[in-house]
Amino acid sequence: QVQLVESGGGLVQPGGSLRLSCKASGSFFGIEAVGWYRQAPGKQRELVVAINNHGRTNYADSAKGRFTISRDNAKNTVYLQMNSLKPEDTAVYYCNIDAPPWYDVWGQGTQVTVSS
Repeated sequence: QVQLVESGGGLVQPGGSLRLSCKASGSFFGIEAVGWYRQAPGKQRELVVAINNHGRTNYADSAKGRFTISRDNAKNTVYLQMNSLKPEDTAVYYCNIDAPPWYDVWGQGTQVTVSS
Protein backbone atom coordinates (compact mmCIF):
# COMPACT_ATOMS: atom_id res chain seq x y z
CA GLN A 1 0.00 0.00 0.00
CA VAL A 2 1.10 3.59 -0.51
CA GLN A 3 0.28 6.62 1.58
CA LEU A 4 0.52 10.24 0.57
CA VAL A 5 1.13 13.12 2.91
CA GLU A 6 0.70 16.63 1.59
CA SER A 7 2.07 19.70 3.27
CA GLY A 8 2.93 23.30 2.61
CA GLY A 9 -0.50 24.86 2.47
CA GLY A 10 -1.49 27.91 4.42
CA LEU A 11 -2.61 31.50 4.28
CA VAL A 12 -0.80 33.79 1.88
CA GLN A 13 -1.45 37.27 0.55
CA PRO A 14 -2.25 37.85 -3.10
CA GLY A 15 0.94 37.84 -5.12
CA GLY A 16 2.65 35.55 -2.66
CA SER A 17 4.08 32.08 -3.10
CA LEU A 18 3.73 28.66 -1.58
CA ARG A 19 5.37 25.32 -2.23
CA LEU A 20 3.29 22.25 -1.68
CA SER A 21 4.86 18.86 -1.07
CA CYS A 22 3.44 15.40 -1.54
CA LYS A 23 5.49 12.60 -0.05
CA ALA A 24 4.73 8.97 -0.79
CA SER A 25 5.57 6.16 1.55
CA GLY A 26 4.86 2.47 1.61
CA SER A 27 5.57 -0.40 -0.70
CA PHE A 28 5.70 0.49 -4.34
CA PHE A 29 8.06 0.37 -7.29
CA GLY A 30 8.29 4.08 -7.87
CA ILE A 31 6.11 7.01 -8.75
CA GLU A 32 4.95 7.23 -12.32
CA ALA A 33 2.27 9.76 -13.18
CA VAL A 34 1.48 12.54 -10.74
CA GLY A 35 -1.25 15.11 -10.68
CA TRP A 36 -2.05 18.07 -8.50
CA TYR A 37 -5.75 18.87 -8.23
CA ARG A 38 -7.70 21.44 -6.32
CA GLN A 39 -11.23 21.84 -5.10
CA ALA A 40 -12.70 25.17 -4.11
CA PRO A 41 -15.85 25.39 -1.99
CA GLY A 42 -18.92 24.59 -4.03
CA LYS A 43 -16.89 23.61 -7.07
CA GLN A 44 -15.77 20.38 -8.64
CA ARG A 45 -12.26 19.10 -8.22
CA GLU A 46 -10.10 20.21 -11.11
CA LEU A 47 -6.71 19.34 -12.47
CA VAL A 48 -4.02 21.92 -11.85
CA VAL A 49 -1.08 20.12 -13.42
CA ALA A 50 0.00 16.60 -14.23
CA ILE A 51 3.34 15.05 -15.07
CA ASN A 52 3.86 11.60 -16.49
CA ASN A 53 6.79 9.27 -16.07
CA HIS A 54 8.45 10.73 -19.15
CA GLY A 55 8.40 14.20 -17.64
CA ARG A 56 5.68 15.49 -19.90
CA THR A 57 3.56 18.08 -18.15
CA ASN A 58 0.03 19.30 -18.66
CA TYR A 59 -0.89 22.56 -16.97
CA ALA A 60 -4.34 24.01 -16.60
CA ASP A 61 -4.59 27.40 -18.24
CA SER A 62 -5.04 28.98 -14.82
CA ALA A 63 -1.70 27.55 -13.69
CA LYS A 64 0.45 28.25 -16.73
CA GLY A 65 3.28 30.65 -16.04
CA ARG A 66 2.64 30.70 -12.29
CA PHE A 67 2.80 27.11 -11.05
CA THR A 68 5.56 24.57 -11.52
CA ILE A 69 5.47 20.87 -10.79
CA SER A 70 8.64 19.00 -9.94
CA ARG A 71 9.63 15.72 -8.43
CA ASP A 72 12.44 14.21 -6.40
CA ASN A 73 12.35 10.53 -7.18
CA ALA A 74 14.97 9.72 -4.56
CA LYS A 75 12.71 11.18 -1.89
CA ASN A 76 9.46 9.92 -3.44
CA THR A 77 8.23 13.48 -3.21
CA VAL A 78 6.44 15.72 -5.63
CA TYR A 79 6.27 19.48 -5.34
CA LEU A 80 4.02 22.23 -6.59
CA GLN A 81 5.59 25.67 -6.59
CA MET A 82 2.89 28.30 -6.75
CA ASN A 83 3.80 31.91 -7.46
CA SER A 84 1.77 35.05 -8.02
CA LEU A 85 -1.10 33.55 -6.11
CA LYS A 86 -4.57 34.96 -6.56
CA PRO A 87 -7.67 34.77 -4.36
CA GLU A 88 -9.21 32.43 -6.93
CA ASP A 89 -6.45 29.94 -6.21
CA THR A 90 -7.99 29.37 -2.80
CA ALA A 91 -8.86 25.69 -2.54
CA VAL A 92 -7.91 22.39 -1.02
CA TYR A 93 -5.05 20.98 -3.06
CA TYR A 94 -4.67 17.26 -3.53
CA CYS A 95 -1.97 15.15 -5.07
CA ASN A 96 -2.75 12.00 -6.97
CA ILE A 97 -0.19 9.44 -8.02
CA ASP A 98 0.27 6.20 -9.85
CA ALA A 99 2.82 4.14 -7.95
CA PRO A 100 2.77 0.58 -9.21
CA PRO A 101 1.24 -1.66 -8.15
CA TRP A 102 -1.02 1.10 -6.78
CA TYR A 103 -2.90 3.46 -9.04
CA ASP A 104 -5.05 6.54 -8.55
CA VAL A 105 -3.91 7.16 -4.98
CA TRP A 106 -5.06 10.40 -3.35
CA GLY A 107 -3.60 12.42 -0.56
CA GLN A 108 -5.64 13.98 2.21
CA GLY A 109 -5.38 17.48 0.82
CA THR A 110 -3.85 20.70 2.06
CA GLN A 111 -5.68 24.00 2.34
CA VAL A 112 -4.41 27.00 0.44
CA THR A 113 -6.01 30.34 1.22
CA VAL A 114 -5.08 33.47 -0.68
CA SER A 115 -6.39 36.54 1.04
CA SER A 116 -5.31 39.95 2.20
